[in-house]
Amino acid sequence: MAPSVRITSTHEVAHQPTGVALAKVRSRSMNAARARLASIALASLAGALVAIGLPPWGIWPTALVGIALYLVVAERVSLRRAPQFVLALVFAWSWLAPAMGWMWQLVPGGFVIAPLLFAFMHAIGATLAARLSSSVSLRVVARVTALALVEAFRHFWPFGGVPLASLALGVADTRLAQLGRVIGPLGLSWWVAVFGGALALLWLKRAEFGWHTRRVALSMIAIVVLLQVLGVVAPRGRETGDTIRIALVQGGGPQGVLAINSNPRDVFDRHVAATRLLTQNDDLDLVVWPENVIDVAQFADSRALETVASEAKRLDAALAVGVTEDAENGFTNAQIVVDAVGSITSRYDKVRRVPYGEYIPLRSFLRALGAPVDRVPRDAVAGRERAIIEVPVAAGDGAADNNTADAGAASQKVPLAVAISWEVFFAPRANDGVAAGGQVVLNPTNGSSYTGEILQRQQVAASQLRAIETGRFVAQAATTGFSVFIDPDGNVLERIAIGKAAVVLREVPLRKGRTWYSQLGDLPVILLMLAVLVFIGVRSRNDSEQAFDDLIVGLVGTRLTE
Repeated sequence: MAPSVRITSTHEVAHQPTGVALAKVRSRSMNAARARLASIALASLAGALVAIGLPPWGIWPTALVGIALYLVVAERVSLRRAPQFVLALVFAWSWLAPAMGWMWQLVPGGFVIAPLLFAFMHAIGATLAARLSSSVSLRVVARVTALALVEAFRHFWPFGGVPLASLALGVADTRLAQLGRVIGPLGLSWWVAVFGGALALLWLKRAEFGWHTRRVALSMIAIVVLLQVLGVVAPRGRETGDTIRIALVQGGGPQGVLAINSNPRDVFDRHVAATRLLTQNDDLDLVVWPENVIDVAQFADSRALETVASEAKRLDAALAVGVTEDAENGFTNAQIVVDAVGSITSRYDKVRRVPYGEYIPLRSFLRALGAPVDRVPRDAVAGRERAIIEVPVAAGDGAADNNTADAGAASQKVPLAVAISWEVFFAPRANDGVAAGGQVVLNPTNGSSYTGEILQRQQVAASQLRAIETGRFVAQAATTGFSVFIDPDGNVLERIAIGKAAVVLREVPLRKGRTWYSQLGDLPVILLMLAVLVFIGVRSRNDSEQAFDDLIVGLVGTRLTE
């Protein structure tokens, strides 16, 4: 019997290996998808760690770990534009959304748009930075520099800048912040990013951790130490030898109340009641009320002025009060000084307005889309004067040595810098008043519209940075908190809790002189960031790690390789 022979069709012969190949392709595809999802999850975790490093949580080392984790993940995936963009977008959104969480109750649309817009900006910067070099070391430097540069851009755009949730705020209460008097908030954010980048680089280079790598790491650490020492010894201003005795008044009350839903009289009455806790025996020179406490058509003709003047006379001290007044088709937001005899003597009108809080950009367009633009029915009118007020004090009470009064006058005028509320997030606003002679920085603010403590604690951190950068004491008076005194080293000396009605008093030394940052501003740091990116772009033609050595050599002046 002839053996049976099974004849396999050519279709079956071709089909079997193809099926195996398809299975392998599917397996690889699934593994790649899992890897992408894992990378995205890690990028999200990294962003959340950065957020936890910011106020109100304030566990600042987590921000360094978060930046390092993101950089390691970004270096482990394809350098193609799409994956780099997505990772950076997820990282930045996971950082910014929690740190701007206060927006959800106040402006839900803003909470959706703002973190996403800023995350897109960071994603664009990160994608471009990843293409600058084939060197891992140089790419890390480019990435952290681009991150800081985009954050710097956020200080100016959109709508004049939205410098919220910045990296510098996370270290405001640490010794690292002392560097702010040299390089300011933009440089400080860059430095935080560089610190995270150094951690990432040590991890990425761990397999090569020989003498060469140790020398690079030690050189980076040396730069950290040298700059921190520079921050400590750099000029910080000096005391004039005179003081001004200041009381901060916090009326207290509920949070999360929009201006259109509140009774201005209630706010006013609460602050009058808190002011009456003070007596003439407190020997005050100045009583500071927060922003927006008085809401009238014209302050000069109002009963509110009569009440304020009465309190000034009773205490024999000037009052600096936050006043909202009617203006043509809008309103003004000012801090006005009423002296001890009840006369208006000085005024500063807020220059940097809060977008979608005090004015509505693109109002007509947004109204057509059905946005609730009537929450801010009128736009604030921006001021144009220097950020300074002059406070009259008795001649023997410790006026500044550069006062504007005659030597024989009964009182002298002490110049004080003013940054109203939102303005304290912008270093140039506080510095504007200091450059004009301000010897203390006042920050009257209204936080009653916000729930929780996210923005309030970030504002305290911003005030701490402004104190360090200007070399001045900062006195922050808030309607519902926090009201604080901060010294020139950024230490919070006194604090009134959220919602509490109270007053706090302090003898505040007047100071003069300028820090390096106060004199130079942000431009040198921005130019240095751009120079680093240009340097990396030019040196990338060499495609070698030696370019990174050359960069470090240029900074520390020692050769890293033989």
